[in-house]
Formats: sequence, structure tokens, C-alpha cells
Amino acid sequence: MTRPTVRLPLTRHRFGQLVADAAIVAAAWWLAWSLRFDGSWPRYYNRYLEWDLVALVAAVKVAVFVGVGFYERWWRYVSTRDMWNVLRGAAFATIAAFLVFTLFEPHRVRVPSGVWFIDLVLALGLLAGARLAARTLIERPRAGHVVARGKEVVVVGAGDAAQLVIRQLQRNPSLGMTAIGLLDDDPRKRSIRVHGVRVLGAIAELPAVLAEHHPDEVLIAIPSAPGSVRERVVEECRARAIPVKTLPSLSELVTGDTDLARRVRPVEVEDVLGRAPVEVDLDAIADYLAGASVLVTGAGGSIGSELCRQVARLGPARLVLLDNAEPALFEVERELVRERGLANVEAVVADVKDAALVRRVLEAYRPSVIFHAAAYKHVAMMERNPVEAVRNNTLATRSLAEAAIAAGVARFVLVSTDKAANPQTVMGLSKALCEWIVETWGHRPEVTTRFVAVRFGNVLGSSGSVIPIFRRQIANGGPVTVTHPEMTRFFMTIPEAVQLIVQAGAIGERGQVYVLDMGEPVRILDLAVKMIRLSGREPGTDVPIVFVGPAPGEKLHEELVGEGEVSSPSTHEAIMRLTRDPVDAAWLDGELETLAALVAEGDAERLVAELRRAVAAPVRTAAPVG
Repeated sequence: MTRPTVRLPLTRHRFGQLVADAAIVAAAWWLAWSLRFDGSWPRYYNRYLEWDLVALVAAVKVAVFVGVGFYERWWRYVSTRDMWNVLRGAAFATIAAFLVFTLFEPHRVRVPSGVWFIDLVLALGLLAGARLAARTLIERPRAGHVVARGKEVVVVGAGDAAQLVIRQLQRNPSLGMTAIGLLDDDPRKRSIRVHGVRVLGAIAELPAVLAEHHPDEVLIAIPSAPGSVRERVVEECRARAIPVKTLPSLSELVTGDTDLARRVRPVEVEDVLGRAPVEVDLDAIADYLAGASVLVTGAGGSIGSELCRQVARLGPARLVLLDNAEPALFEVERELVRERGLANVEAVVADVKDAALVRRVLEAYRPSVIFHAAAYKHVAMMERNPVEAVRNNTLATRSLAEAAIAAGVARFVLVSTDKAANPQTVMGLSKALCEWIVETWGHRPEVTTRFVAVRFGNVLGSSGSVIPIFRRQIANGGPVTVTHPEMTRFFMTIPEAVQLIVQAGAIGERGQVYVLDMGEPVRILDLAVKMIRLSGREPGTDVPIVFVGPAPGEKLHEELVGEGEVSSPSTHEAIMRLTRDPVDAAWLDGELETLAALVAEGDAERLVAELRRAVAAPVRTAAPVG
């Protein structure tokens, strides 16, 4: 790939850098002659030290510097990478000057090779030294200014993120934090200094460091740190009433700016529950999304909006956002277009239940990939509104799948739920039928669309989930309402779930249902206790916890794999392949027609009875086909 040509405006800063470099290379040229001949060169070389040829040397070299990108960065931000650019630029500039003098022969006597070598070494040293000196002077507190130390902070981590944070704290005293020590488990970093701040020991030595140094705060500066590490730090600091803050996780950093010090925030329960970052095959994902037309239904929701963000980063030819919630759709479009500068985003206000409108949308935009995230998900509400649950979740999935086949869509990825495993609620039953639709369409030999379903549990922080509910209850002083002391749920961060959904779309086989590895289930009571303590209060005394009992059909323990289903490894360690006897396609078509008729009649009682009967006793084929 060729490097794009960038026209940089000649600002005051760039003009100053350019003039300084011209003076440096002119001085290096003169010094090279002095050093080569001990200050007394033969008179026949005088021509090379006259002002016009010195100016020619400077002009040629500065032109090369512009070409290699010397002036695309201010000197105050110079780094090791820039030093390599200085080395390259100095070498190319010397070669260019040598070629000019050789080809045009401005003087009958050629420049000695020793002068060229000394000139290169001097220019390299002076150019690099000037940049480092400028950075040092700019970052040094101005004389006469008293810089407040602010809060004294112990930083957990001494890697790249910690180095960036310390540098930004030193540059910006207004942030009100001063790093007084670092902790890192890498034994090679013991007692070293990072921008003048010493590594005091391993993370396990945090209690001793807190007792000796009495910091005002502790900052976790390891974006990839697992939840167990964060929780250990929080517990040690809570016992001493020391606040703990953290950098965003890796998934958050991908979507945000790089000013890390300004993105420091309090530790949330999502940080404590988080797992090690997921690794995905970006090449495989880019193969089917880069340059593709992609449609996301439910684009304004928690999963749908994150799908839009992650797909947008992979360079689709067009990204179509479809949702019937205008405010949420507006916010996602605004983020992608105005804040991220994407020009290929189309926001479509439409309801997936409107089959005719959905067909027109697919005909207009011709997506090659569909992520179907639109669904009603609130269990208790769907129990009270079964007609809309079936209309929106089940029948809309059928009509969207049919429209996708007609429009020649290459891949169709259904976002499913663990409530489809051994379903007991209307919402779970409706989503189980969605999985069956994907399976049966995917196994039909005449269908070219690759249908895939991805099943997973709760995601942290989604609208209406337990975490935002607990957060509001804690903010109001309680009580925090927990269903049952032994209730457990699986949890995963939204970015992690979406990464794996997109990965499943890459590896997905026709008509295959996949289950995400959700890790270990979390006891909801433990979650409530952690959230209360993270708020700086104690459960039971400051914030009461009450048990309200399970709602009808609500399980104490969710399952990812149901009866008659077997999970086995796929090509990705965090994605499991689900094997089961598929339902008979003709039988399913008949059942969907029956459900559609009951939905049209609005007969909720008969609809629920038929829904339960169909899912409890489906007609299955003996083995997967296709």
C-alpha cells in the first residue's frame, strides 16, 4: 500500500521546525568540514562553504525531511518511533545531497567521503537532540510557577498504558494527580523508573505499599486486567478507605480517544466481573464485512448499537441502521457520522414487523450481511404481552429471513438468548422458534443465504438489565431487590459479546446455532453486594437487600445448553457449536402459520397455549441435513 500524500498547512509551529532544521543541517555541514580537516581545509574546498552551496545543501535536505514526514508531528510529542524517522530522514537527505552534488558538479573538486559521513552523524545527532531538548523544555514546569502535586496516586501497572498516563499527568498538572509509585508483576521491572516514578513491587505487595506511602488514590492502569485483579485491588483499598479508579477496558479504549489521563473513572461492577480480553480473527471477519453492505436491525439497542460500532471500524461499503425507536437510532447515527466521520451510514426508521417495508429496505440497499438484533427481551413484560412477543420476535424473524433470501443476502446472523434453552417464558419460547427458523432455512439446499444463530446470556449494562436497576436502587439508598439468595446468571460485557457475534458470522456453518462461552455464572446476591461496596457503602447497614421471589416462569439458574442439545468446540475457543436434531421444516411452517393466525386474532390465551405446545413437542428430523 502506498503512503497517501498529505498536504500539511504551513502553520507557525511547522515553519519554526522547518527553519530550525535548515539551520541544523547548515551547521552540521560546516562542522563536518571543520572536523574532517581540523578546522583548516584546503583552499580549493572553499566553494563548498560559500553561502549559496550551504543553502543548497539545507534546501535539499529539508525537502527530503518534508517528504519523509518530519513535520507531521510537533516536537513536544516526539517519541522513539520519531527517532527512527529522524535516522531515516537524515540518511535519505545525505544521499540526496550527495546525488545532487555528483550529478550537477557545482565545483571541479568533489566532496571527500569523510565529510559526507561526518555530516550524516552530526546531522542525525543534532536533529534528534533538538527534538528531545524541545520536548524536555516544553514539559518542564515554567520557572516561577508553583505546580500543585494534587492527589498522590499509586499506579497499578507499569506497561504502555501506565507510561502514557504518567506522562500525561506530568504534562497536565491541572488534572490534580501525581504518581508516587508503580506496582507490576513483571520481575524485570522491579525498582526501575518510568518517567521518574519507581516501580515499588508486585501487585501482591499493595497492602505494604498502602501502609508505607498512604496514597490518596490507587489507579489501575492495565486495560487488559481481568476482573479478579481489579477486585483484589478494590478490596485491599476498601479496607483502608482509599478510592480506586481505573482506565477504561481495552474494548472501551478502541472506541474512545487516546487522552488516557482524562478518561480515568471509578471502578464499576463491569470492571470487576470482566474477563480476559477476547481474541478474534480479524482477517476472517474483515473478509466478509470489509467493503460489504451491512444491515443491523435493532440498531438503537444495546447489542445493535455496539454491532454498528464494531462493523463500522471494519470498513463496510455501506452500513444500514434499522430501528423503530427514533431517538435511539438518531443517537447511534449521530455518533457514527458526526463524531467518527463515517459517510456511508444510512439510518432507516422502520419496524421489523412490517414485512412489506422490510422487503423494500432490502431491495433498496441490497445488504450482503444482516445482523438481526431487533427483539423484545424483557421477560415479565412479554408474559403480559404475548401477542406482541410472537409478532415481533418470531414472525418478524420469519419475514426478515424470507426477505433476505429474496434479496440474495449472503449471511444472516440471528442474535439469540440463553432463554431459548429449555424455555419456560413467552420470551424464551418466541426466541426458540427464531432459532428453529434459522436452522430450517439454513438447511434447505435451494437456499444460498448462510443462516447462523448466536446464543448467549446476560450482557453487562444493557437497558433493563439487573445492573442499571441495582445502580438506581443503590443511588436512592435502597432497598436493592434480589429475586432469590441462590439465583445465578451468566454475564458478559456488550463489546465482548458483539466481538463473538461478529466472529461467529465469519466461521458460521449453514443453519448452525452457536453458544458463547459465558464463563462461570454469577450469584445475583454477590453482584448486589459488590455493587453496594463499590459505591462506598455497606450492604445491610447502609443499603438494605430484600428478596422478592421469582416471577412466574423465571429460572433460578439459566442454562446455555438445553435438553437434547450437545455443545462441542468450534474453530474459536469462546464459541461452542450446538448439535441437536433439527425440527421438520414443513411442520415448522405449519406451526408458524397457526401462530400468525392467532396473533392476527389477538387471542393471547390460545396463542400462549399453542406456543407452549409447539415448543414442548416439535416434530424433528432424525439428523441434520444439508
